[in-house]
Amino acid sequence: MALKHRIPHDLSPELARRATAKALDTYRAQFPQFKPGGEWTDADHARLWFSPPGSRLEGAVTVLRDAIELELEVPLLLRPFRTRAIAVIEAEVQRWIAKAKAGELD
Repeated sequence: MALKHRIPHDLSPELARRATAKALDTYRAQFPQFKPGGEWTDADHARLWFSPPGSRLEGAVTVLRDAIELELEVPLLLRPFRTRAIAVIEAEVQRWIAKAKAGELD
């Protein structure tokens, strides 16, 4: 089952891309136990994955003009985990959106 979640922003496209990339990099560094990974397929789209015990979640991030869209494919047994995963990723994206607004990306 695919779950879509939108995180609104009011950044320029370039700042939104940079903030999203920083958020994903930070997420990977903070949660190595979930073997997080990802790759940008173009300037506005990234594939991502992580492996909670016994499974693997895959998804995508899309940087839109007014939002960052997160989509996760969540197996039935891991649906309770999806809410936590979305919350953690959203918190990280929101933190980097705030840093981008404050001019603190670099």
